[in-house]
Amino acid sequence: MGVFIAVFVIMLVVVLAMSVGFLAQKKSISGSCGGISALGMEKACDCKDPCDDKKARMAEEARAEKRAAQEKQWQENRIDS
Repeated sequence: MGVFIAVFVIMLVVVLAMSVGFLAQKKSISGSCGGISALGMEKACDCKDPCDDKKARMAEEARAEKRAAQEKQWQENRIDS
């Protein structure tokens, strides 16, 4: 039990020292280099078959892209008077 308490106190001191050092630097927390692509994953959900919410978002994005393309084509083919 004494070893457990000693290790716990040492870990507490280490965490406290790290937090004081971090606060002394006055830097904001930043993400890791590479992010999820560093793990070899192309997307956050690396599933073969996306969930229903993801499918709905993908369908909405496709509709929005189609509307934007139609709007662009309409603007290009518009006859000014």
